[in-house]
Amino acid sequence: MINIGQYIETLINWMMIHFSTFFDALNLGIGSFINGFQHILFGIPFYLTIAAMVLLAWAKAGRGVAVFTLLGLLLIYGMGFWEATMQTLALVLSSTCLALIVGVPIGVWTANSNRAEKVIHPILDLMQTMPAVLFFGLGVVPGVFATIIFAMPPVIRLTGLGIRQVPKNVVEASRSFGATRWQLLYKVQLPLALPTILTGVNQTIMMSLSMVVIAAMIAAGGLGEIVLKGITQMKIGLGFEGGIAVVILAIILDRITQGMARRK
Repeated sequence: MINIGQYIETLINWMMIHFSTFFDALNLGIGSFINGFQHILFGIPFYLTIAAMVLLAWAKAGRGVAVFTLLGLLLIYGMGFWEATMQTLALVLSSTCLALIVGVPIGVWTANSNRAEKVIHPILDLMQTMPAVLFFGLGVVPGVFATIIFAMPPVIRLTGLGIRQVPKNVVEASRSFGATRWQLLYKVQLPLALPTILTGVNQTIMMSLSMVVIAAMIAAGGLGEIVLKGITQMKIGLGFEGGIAVVILAIILDRITQGMARRK
């Protein structure tokens, strides 16, 4: 019998012993980053947050989405899930920001290196969430890491795809006018690839929201915890209400990011 799990367990134990300081520092840094998002969202009165979301939806996605945003957020507040929604929004925003910080440069790398693409794409296919729990324990930080690992592949793939789809004649024209490698990237390739990259951002946000319930299983809190309670405690109404709140938040973020991509 091939016992792969034994070797994986040995490797993880070795990493936890020799890199414990690194993981503790990473835990502290990511935790502070998430807490910053939560403090901002909790510190703003709910009516100002709703007004800001409605204005953003109107500007990026139109009047219909703005009306839905207003009614949806008022319904969430009326159901008493506002604090949980802000926790989920902080989790999604922090996970998305970190996924973009890491994922976009990797996507650029894969677009400019066939060898990197061949190595990284199988890794994207194999990304899993359990190691985050082993290295960071339970709580919001492992929930964020689990979400990042699950949600990062779309932005890497679509960033690489967008840059590869930039017309070759535009790239050659830029080089003929003396553009350096960095000027070509920041002034030509990234702006032209931006709609595709924003589609990747949209998919990353949606996949982050899809991890809400799973992240709640490792004590990440938010709306996922409400849904999880409804499932485990057979409170069908509570689970349904939590699910409705997740769907409303997902639709709002999806329409806003889609509107941004279309405008770009």
